[in-house]
This record gives sequence, C-alpha cells and structure tokens, in this order.
Amino acid sequence: MKHNQPATPIYIRGCGFHSALGATSEQIQQRLVAGFSPDMRTVCGWLNDGSETVIGQVSAPLAAIDEQQYPYQNTANNRLAVSALEQISLQIEHAIKQFGRDRIAVIIGTTTSGISDGEVALEHLAAQDQLPEKFHYHQQEPANSGQFIADFFGLTGLVYTISTACSSSGRSFLSAKRLLKAGLADAVIVGGADTLCRLTLNGFHGLDSLSASRCNPFSVNRNGINIGEAAAFMLLALTPDVSTKNRYISNNNKGLSHQNIALLGAGDSSDAYHISAPHPDGNGAEVAMRNALADANLQPDDIGYINAHGTATPLNDAMEAKAIARVFGSQVAVSSTKPLTGHTLGAASAVEAAICWYILAYQLPLPLQINDGHQDPLLPITLVKQPLPLTTSAVLSNSFAFGGNNISLIFGYVND
Repeated sequence: MKHNQPATPIYIRGCGFHSALGATSEQIQQRLVAGFSPDMRTVCGWLNDGSETVIGQVSAPLAAIDEQQYPYQNTANNRLAVSALEQISLQIEHAIKQFGRDRIAVIIGTTTSGISDGEVALEHLAAQDQLPEKFHYHQQEPANSGQFIADFFGLTGLVYTISTACSSSGRSFLSAKRLLKAGLADAVIVGGADTLCRLTLNGFHGLDSLSASRCNPFSVNRNGINIGEAAAFMLLALTPDVSTKNRYISNNNKGLSHQNIALLGAGDSSDAYHISAPHPDGNGAEVAMRNALADANLQPDDIGYINAHGTATPLNDAMEAKAIARVFGSQVAVSSTKPLTGHTLGAASAVEAAICWYILAYQLPLPLQINDGHQDPLLPITLVKQPLPLTTSAVLSNSFAFGGNNISLIFGYVND
C-alpha cells in the first residue's frame, strides 16, 4: 500500500461517555477491565408480544434541562447527551476562548432522537384526547439534538445531525475531519446519543433480530442483538489542547506526556447490497477498513486491536470476520464490546470510539470477548479471550449500518 501524503492526525481534546458501562471514568474503566456491566438487564414489557429481551439501560441520573431556556429541547436524548458532554465542558470552554463560538462546529449522529418522548406523548393523547402541553414534534426530529448541543454551549458555527442508522455517529468523525481540513471550523464536537424506545425495540423484534438473552458475538450460538442507550462525544481539533495536555498523567501516572491521542484515519463505503442485510462476504466492510488504513497512512500490522461491529447476528458476524481476515489476516486481536453496552444504534460508533479512547488514554488491557466461549469455527479471527496489552500505537473500530453504510475509524498515539 503506497501513500503519497503523510496522514494528518485530528487531535482528541476530550471524551465524554455515558452508557450501560457507567457514567464516570472510574466505573467505565473498572467494567471494561472486568468484562461485566450490571446495567445490561433482562426486561419484560418493552415488546408488544410480551416476550423478554436484554437491554443496556443507563442507571445514573441524567442532567436536567431548563425548559424555559431550551424550549422543545428537553428530551431524554438531550438529557443523556448533556450527561456525557458535561465531562468535557472544560475542554469545550477552553476551545471557545481559543477559537471563538463561531469557529466550533457540532456534528452528531442519532437515530431515535426524541422518539421516546413522542411515545409518552402518544400515550397521553390516547388517554386525554390531546397531546401534552409541553410536547412539540420538533422534539422527535433528529436535528433537535445537534442544535441543542450548539445552543447549550452558545455555539454559532456549523451544526448538523447525521442519521445513517448504526454508522451515524461514526460518520460525524469523518465529516469533522473534512470540516477541519477545509478550514471551515477550528474545533468540532462529534459523537452521538440514542435513547431506548419501544419503536426501535419492536422494529428489531419484527426483523427477528433481538436476542432474549445476553448477546453472543462470534459464537456458534449467536442469535441476535441487545439494544442499548448511550451518549458519547469527543472534541476534535487540528492541534492538541495544551491546557489539558498533562491530564492523562495525573489520571493514570503511566507516562503519556510525550503522546497525544488522535483520530488517525477514517474510511467509509456504501455497498447498498440490501436494505437491512450486509453483503455476505463483507465487501463493503473490507473497503471501509482499507480506506481507513489508507487515510491514516498505516499498514494492517500497525493495528493492534479491532473493536468489531460484532452485533451477534449470524450474518453480520460472519461477513465482518471474513472481511477482517482478508485485510488483517487472522492474528489481530478482535472483540465486540456490545455485551457491555448493548447495540446503541446511532450512538454505537461513538460509543466504541470512546472505548478505544479509554484503552489508549488509560492503557487498559484489550476488552475481552464476552460470549459463551464457543467461537464459531467458521469465523477466521482471533478473539480476545484473556487480558492482553495493546502492543501497537493504533486501534481500529468498525460500524456497519443498514443499506451497506459502513465506517471504520482508526485511533492512536501521536508523538509530540
């Protein structure tokens, strides 16, 4: 693979993350290492036919939103978003002082947006013959979340929301990189938020895609996904934030002072093979991964870990394993972390990007592959079955969506 131009890293100035893995850095690190999340739970009553399923539901209280200050923006999705964004508010405020409010863009991904609030409103309509006084259709629109984040921080730069199913928030990273390199913004808030709603759960149940037990990625017994809710956001810029440069040292004392964490590359594809099923050989997935490597100016053996899309459906896991093997061979360490968060749909790519950031920032062991221990012998990949350190400076994360809308992101260290 030849490259004429060196890669341009996009520095990550902060990462905020709230999911079934937890709401604090300490919780997230502990549960990632332990391979256990108590917020993945079996529920009954969410599906119309009364059957059980497993969901990843956040348990920590969410931030409040002032309805007077932010009319028609007080939604569960936005409250979840704020709970993650508050973790990087200092970095955002510093960027505002450095660049100005008009030079910071907001690009996020979501699929459910405020649908859960719409469900509550419809129940009220059925019972009271009118919608709740404070409900407005705008709360359900995908663009609501992106505009709310801009309003919350008083930003006047470019704002837009991407909704491409399960690759939504991953595409925000690719779009942010393009904005930054084009000079249209100096910093970009990227990520995604999706909250649980019955519409989505029943929709996937109608596709016979839900599992009644914890999802089982890459197992011969895999039988479907678990849906989760989460918010994950990063602040990206062409330069590191010198005001927080030594923050990682105080957090983990592991000598990261000479390194910065960055988005090294992003690759996408759109194979449009089927409205919901992936290409059986993973052709689009392969293109996305190769494009990400080319964008990062890296070779396959530079990648020490792949956070797989790994939904635990028969077709997805099979095609992804084939594509990974063709690009990286069978030795690269692979795991899907969806048993710890659930599949968070439009937020999934940002969630798994955040997990990659945690691995890099806190030098955590690679996430174990949580499943029943019976790997499908037809899948030619090496799953993480015991604690392993990252032995390279870069990791890759995959997200593949309905319609063949694929994204692969590479994160890693950049020496000063």
